[in-house]
Amino acid sequence: MDTTTHHDLPALFAQLGLPDGPDEIRRFIRQHRPLPQTLNLSEAPFWNASQVAFLREQWHQDDGDWCGQIDQLNALLREHPDPAELTQADDTAPA
Repeated sequence: MDTTTHHDLPALFAQLGLPDGPDEIRRFIRQHRPLPQTLNLSEAPFWNASQVAFLREQWHQDDGDWCGQIDQLNALLREHPDPAELTQADDTAPA
């Protein structure tokens, strides 16, 4: 019998105390990616102490309720931005 609770990404954002609307989640991901492969998600500089504690605690539980969503967020933050999302260089800037 599966006794785990299944949460979605907006619920994870709410649990972390972050805005959890679709636009806010996309903005957060765009702002913080790509996260270097050599950096654990919980070591990213944009988390506060309670967020770090939650991420570490949940990630290290074999059957943690939030593991799937943390893994999803981790993958989203590792992706490189779509070229269409990149800001264009200012043509007037010196080379």
